[in-house]
Amino acid sequence: MKKSFYMMKFPILNRIFPSYRWKVTAIIITGIIVGGGGLFMYQLRVHTYLGDDPAACVNCHIMAPYYATWFHSSHARNATCNDCHVPHKNAVKKWVFKGMDGMKHVAAFLTKSEPQVIQAHEASSQVIMNNCIRCHTQLNMEIVKTGKIDYMMSQVGEGKACWDCHRDVPHGGKNSLSGTPAAIVPYPKSPVPEWLRKMMNDQ
Repeated sequence: MKKSFYMMKFPILNRIFPSYRWKVTAIIITGIIVGGGGLFMYQLRVHTYLGDDPAACVNCHIMAPYYATWFHSSHARNATCNDCHVPHKNAVKKWVFKGMDGMKHVAAFLTKSEPQVIQAHEASSQVIMNNCIRCHTQLNMEIVKTGKIDYMMSQVGEGKACWDCHRDVPHGGKNSLSGTPAAIVPYPKSPVPEWLRKMMNDQ
């Protein structure tokens, strides 16, 4: 009776894993995959990207010059990385863009294909300029009255992009790891346990 009830309750699982041994094996393998994946995500510090703390950007050492130059700029007082580098029209666009852009960074880092000098691609440039306009609307519309020239307009010669004039805002022009070797940034602590580090140093 119990067996027939179990078969009725989980017919698909019972077809895939017909015996008790198969079910136990599947649970163990699933636990290893989920646990290993969770540990991998934790070591990558994925949880730090859920907030707006700029220190999350220097989880990758290649971002050190950009963090350091932002930190010493006037923008550091009022704007985080996310304020400039992700769209703010709605939460869906923000998280989709952030996820896709982040995966591009991860892919470049893992394949060692990141350039010495990082530059924004077209989609990112459009987001950055839209955010310039979003924050400085009063300046553009009421004070200097330049109007809302968006990125696509600047690409077809109907105006200039913000950084065509403001070249050093906020990262001080072009940067690279070799150009700022002494940048002091809050690098994350090493995930390697202390006992293992000692063992490696002794060898």
